Amino acid sequence: MTEETILSPSDFIAPLFVVEGDDAPEPISSMPGVFRLGIKDLVEECRSLFALGVPAVALFPKLADGLKDDRGTRALDPDGLVLRAVKAVKEAVPQIVVMTDIALDPYTTHGHDGVLTAGRDDVANDETVGILTQMAVLHGRAGVDFVAPSDMMDGRVGALRRALDAQDLTRTAIMAYSVKFASAYYGPFRDAVGSAKAAGTHSLDKRTYQINPANRREAMIEAALDEAEGADVLMVKPAGAYLDIIRDLREATRRPLAAYQVSGEYAQLHAAAERGWLDLVKTRRESLLAIKRAGADMILTYFAKEMAAELSL
Repeated sequence: MTEETILSPSDFIAPLFVVEGDDAPEPISSMPGVFRLGIKDLVEECRSLFALGVPAVALFPKLADGLKDDRGTRALDPDGLVLRAVKAVKEAVPQIVVMTDIALDPYTTHGHDGVLTAGRDDVANDETVGILTQMAVLHGRAGVDFVAPSDMMDGRVGALRRALDAQDLTRTAIMAYSVKFASAYYGPFRDAVGSAKAAGTHSLDKRTYQINPANRREAMIEAALDEAEGADVLMVKPAGAYLDIIRDLREATRRPLAAYQVSGEYAQLHAAAERGWLDLVKTRRESLLAIKRAGADMILTYFAKEMAAELSL
């Protein structure tokens, strides 16, 4: 009766990785229990998630290395992997909310979220935004409910909103990675989408466009800009090490607030549990409870399916 924060399956968004082909799901070594799925298996996973009460999925493609180039050209393929996956999921499970990543890192040989400058020492902001707007329109036409720009380019939310509206895609919403820190917790995700291998490192330096982990006020400025440009949902990423930022943003906005419990957070709990140092079931629940208590309305987490099953008992 006095419990103040309650987790529900409806709090969760399940990030899912999709690959070409109908082979058996590919395990991701740095993320125990997480797999890259062909479209057929992806559809079945979405069915299972929705049956458990998870209302939304976020899709991330893993392309073969030979399909990547410096400009992420395949991101604008109208018959690309993620667009075919969206159409298959929406046909099979029309009520599930489908979100897609709007960034170039799964498509580039260098692993950055955009096109590099001539000197290759930074990302070309405006050129990248132009590509991302085209990408968002393709995703909107495919039936995506939320496009989710994760690139952290300046001005991209407003550009996406204008482009979508111009194509009569006014019902395609934007979940902005508004407060995305240049974090060390992203390594396993880069394994999952292949950007770590492409770049040759798990610690790809994105500090010129992602937020300095030391900067609390800058985080609020970035979120305010995205809200003013028309973002429907604001996100903080990562979640666990930035609960203070989630709380600050919750108090600063009336917009729905998402938080992403990232791959490194997931992997570290599994690693400690495998050594017998932590109880996985209890710690995963506590970690998610903390994120919701801090103020998140929705949580992207690789624990979504397991937690939904546990909470449904």
